[in-house]
Amino acid sequence: MKLYLYFARRFARTLLWMFALFAALSALLEMIETLRLFSATGIGLLEIIRLTLLRVPGGLYQILPLVVILSTLVMFLSLARSSELVVVRAAGRSALTMLLAPVAVALLLGAGAVAVFNPIVAATSKQYEQLSNRYLKGGDSVLSVSPEGLWLRQGDSAGQVVIRASRSSPDGTELTDVSFFGFDRNGVARFRIDAAAARLVPGAWRIESARRWRFAPGENPESSAESLARLDLPSALTPARIRDGFGAPSTIPIWELPAFIEQLKQAGFSARRHQIWLQGELAQPLLLATMVMIGAGFTMRHSRFGHTGLMVLTAVMLGFGLYFVRNFAHILGENGQIPVLLAAWAPPFAGLLLALGFLLHVEDG
Repeated sequence: MKLYLYFARRFARTLLWMFALFAALSALLEMIETLRLFSATGIGLLEIIRLTLLRVPGGLYQILPLVVILSTLVMFLSLARSSELVVVRAAGRSALTMLLAPVAVALLLGAGAVAVFNPIVAATSKQYEQLSNRYLKGGDSVLSVSPEGLWLRQGDSAGQVVIRASRSSPDGTELTDVSFFGFDRNGVARFRIDAAAARLVPGAWRIESARRWRFAPGENPESSAESLARLDLPSALTPARIRDGFGAPSTIPIWELPAFIEQLKQAGFSARRHQIWLQGELAQPLLLATMVMIGAGFTMRHSRFGHTGLMVLTAVMLGFGLYFVRNFAHILGENGQIPVLLAAWAPPFAGLLLALGFLLHVEDG
């Protein structure tokens, strides 16, 4: 039991140092990138630092598998150079037994990252997107989905228009049971339009079977209401901007993601992108454990055998390869080429089996 605790503490300490190193490097790179992106907006240094700090957690979360495999390489290379692996093997412990503690730490790290770090990354990423849109684009459009349906906001120099629809087409260009609420620059209501359907055409919403109310001081809106067979309401929205309005799935905490997926389906949008992200997050502990197995398979050997650099390079390349295959599978899943569960779980599971087979071949003949 003490041996397992020793390996667990050793691996956890290596992870902590590696994570701190990458955090410092990531903060430096993000600071440079933020200065480049926002240099023309005229914001101050404190706001640049704020944007950098909001962006760093998301970057660290993305490279977590890389941090795990590098920590594995560093720890087992250190154990090999100090001949501790030789001593453990001489005591009758197999390689797979030595891996139990690091794999358990990786599984716990993955579970903690998904349960705790994921909501933190979602909050910081969402706030960063809001601030960057405000500084770069003026924040003139917002999209959200709720149990009441789809909500859109578009704006120009004259004011804002809030759009609510019960359902939408998958690309967000055709709305059903829709209402438009117009406000001036001071937030005072100007008009309301209710319609059975609306379709986004270049430069406008084409509204069918509409009824419009105008709100003017001292007038009864109902007495001036008018019914229109067709009405074009100017809009700068495009299908791409509507889809981008959802933001990345990473901006939604994993605890809220299942409910958000159901709301997307009810509103008529495709939720495959968010389903892939959810299943990929649930598979994160398995992916980290696989990274440990890959890193250990090439470094659980005595340094006197030589070719240490080649072994390390091979392990890193295989780790990157697995990461690439996982991302490629996610793309196929988002496009509907393969099932969601297969896209999220097959790459880490296959990588784990391959790493386990390699370890059994190397260690046990």
